[in-house]
Order: sequence, then C-alpha cells, then structure tokens
Amino acid sequence: MNVLLLGSGGREHALAWKIAASPLLTKLYASPGNPGIGSVAELVKLDMSDHSAVAAFCQEKKIDLVVVGPEGPLVAGIADDLRAWGIRVFGPSKAAARLEGSKGFTKDLCAKFNIPTAAYGRFGDLASAKAYVEKTGAPIVIKADGLAAGKGVTIAMTLEEALAALEACFEGAFGTAGAEVVVEEYLTGEEASFFCLCDGATALPFGTAQDHKRVGDGDTGPNTGGMGAYSPAPVMTAEMTERTMREIIEPTMRGMANLGAPFAGILFAGLMITDQGPKLIEYNTRFGDPECQVLMMRLKDDLLILLNAAVDGQLAHMSARWSDEAALTVVMAARGYPGTPEKGSVIRGLDEAAGEGAEIFHAGTAINGGALVANGGRVLNVTATGATVGEAQRRAYAAIDHIDWPQGFFRHDIGWRAVEREKAGA
Repeated sequence: MNVLLLGSGGREHALAWKIAASPLLTKLYASPGNPGIGSVAELVKLDMSDHSAVAAFCQEKKIDLVVVGPEGPLVAGIADDLRAWGIRVFGPSKAAARLEGSKGFTKDLCAKFNIPTAAYGRFGDLASAKAYVEKTGAPIVIKADGLAAGKGVTIAMTLEEALAALEACFEGAFGTAGAEVVVEEYLTGEEASFFCLCDGATALPFGTAQDHKRVGDGDTGPNTGGMGAYSPAPVMTAEMTERTMREIIEPTMRGMANLGAPFAGILFAGLMITDQGPKLIEYNTRFGDPECQVLMMRLKDDLLILLNAAVDGQLAHMSARWSDEAALTVVMAARGYPGTPEKGSVIRGLDEAAGEGAEIFHAGTAINGGALVANGGRVLNVTATGATVGEAQRRAYAAIDHIDWPQGFFRHDIGWRAVEREKAGA
C-alpha cells in the first residue's frame, strides 16, 4: 500500500514509525513531516489547505490511504473532499469533526443524548457570560468554543481569573475560536484519556493514557498541549472502561449517526473520573499528542490493518492487542513555551539517548546547516517502556541525560501519580 500521512509533530512521527513497520506498506509519504519522520518516510511539500492539490498528489502517486494527523484539516473538511475524489481517508468528516471543532456542539450533544458531562452554558457575548459566571461562582472552567491549539481553556480558581479569561476570549486572544465561549462546572477527580477506533457504526476501545497539561513540575504553571504522558491509565479499570463505553462512547456513536454525521476515525475522550463515575470533559477527533506516542509503543498489532478496517467499516470483526508493559514519554520543549518559544538552538546527543533503549519522536525539529535544531514549542518526545510506569520513567529520564540541548527544558515528574500508586501497592 502507498500511504500519505499529513502532519509534522510528535504524534505524526509516532504514527509514521508504526505504519512503517507494517508488511502491508509499499511506500510512505509524509507532508510536511519533520527530520524524524524523514527517517521512515519520503517528505513532500503539500499545502494541506489546498485539498485539490493534495488529491492530485494522491492520484499521481497512487495513494491507497491518507492518514490525517492534526485536527485543523479535519475540521476544514479535508476528509470529505478527498473522498469526493475517490481517495480513501482515515479521519472523520467535517460534520463529525465538530466534536472537536466546537465545544458547544459537543456539550449540546451530551445534553441531547444523556451523556454525563459537566453542567455548562454557551455564550456569544461578554455580558451574558459574565452574568452566568458571577451567578455560578468559582472555581469554574472557561473554554473558547473553537480550535485554539490546546490553549483556549482556563481553569479559573477565582472569580477574577474567570472574568479575565472571558475578556481574553471576547477580545480576540484566540481569534475566531473565542467568538463563542463555553462555561463549565469545575469537576473534581482524576483525568484520563480514552481512545476508540471508529468506523461509523462500531467503536473499538483503543487504549488509555494520562497526560500532564501543566508546564511545570508538580502540575504548576499554565496549561500546554501536553508535557508528557504514560499508558495505560491505572484509573481506567475494566469496570471504568465498560462504563465509559456504555455511558459515553456508545451514546455518542448513536447520537452522531442520528444527526446524520456518523463518526469514523479516532475518537479521543478526555475524561474526569469522579465519585459518580466517568464524565466527558471534551472530545478530540484525532490521536492525542503526546498520548499517541505511548499508545504506538504498546500496540502489538499492525496499525495499518486496523486503520484499513476503520475506513472499510470492518471494525466489528477486529480487536486490538496491547503490550503488558507501560510506556512513558517526556516532552522536551524550547525555552519560552507555552508562550513564544526560542527557535534555532542546536540539539545533540540523540544517538546516545536512543542507546538507552528509548524511541525519540521529533515534534518540532528542523535541519539547519546540517545540524538538528529546535523549530517549535514542543520539540522532542523521549519515550520508553518498562514493566512498570516507574521503570519506563527511569529509562526515559536516563535517555534525556544524554541529550545536549541547554536551551530546552522538561518536567522531571512525568508519571508521578502512577509511580506513587505503584509504591503504595508494593
């Protein structure tokens, strides 16, 4: 099979790494890719916003499957347009991608189909949003309705923080994504990421993970796109997985079909595990980043076979097998992230780091003058496996010790919650 992978981050490097291992693969292309992806795929320059140009490339290269990594092109309808050209695509339609593209849409879906989630209000103007927040009080959660690159959510512990977050949204801090806001009840519990591979009718459970959103050790500082993750999520027991499927995923699949937008692709449920059970925080309609990296390390099956089954509506006949080992990834970010990252600094020592048994997925790198340099906020994902999360953690940080990049930083406590659980159970 000839495969085209769209995207350039650590998630796409992990997908490329796993797809490249498939005996079904003839040729893997990636656009725009990055130097890490370039080690397993041929990099091509395509404008993802020019769907006809992508389709023309697919026809020229006889592409059998397009795998869309990031959410932006999905929300823009690239899957629909490529399918109209007769090209097979792994990824949801524009109508189905509204589950990520509009937080308000997802909240209304939950209300309509009795899916457990936080109480909420939707607002298109500052005055009514402020009135709701002042009546409800803090802590409270403020979310830009649209895509904001993981930065449109404020967990406000005080009324002042909440009002400032509302003003930022309506003053254009997140562009058009903040033209409407969702204000949510603050939920307490433990967060988990739950994935399902979907074909429009069937949802196949596809792994669990926990990530670390805050930039600093001890879960301090501003939210980021994710500073690290581990899999599996200990809180997602067999009982909690069954409840999540029955109470959240299956009603969502039925609801989307009922709305004429059956969901096919990867459905990523961000959950809060509360005293009452699982509640949906939000949906993403693509693999998480950096959750994808740890899932790909643990998946024992051929990813390409599973993606094809999802595209062809055959998931009812499939299963997914996972390694008993844990996987953990640590994000190395450029100084300045999650604000304005410093680009261009040279990174050395990756070969020595890989010698510790780690996989190093490139998230924001480039080649400049023959040297590997930082070219984004999140730059590297240092990923390792082990019999326990603690062992995977030790291996990942041992690999980081070999990386020579003074301008980079990382959290030193990825996996802390699971490691504490392991120690308590010892």
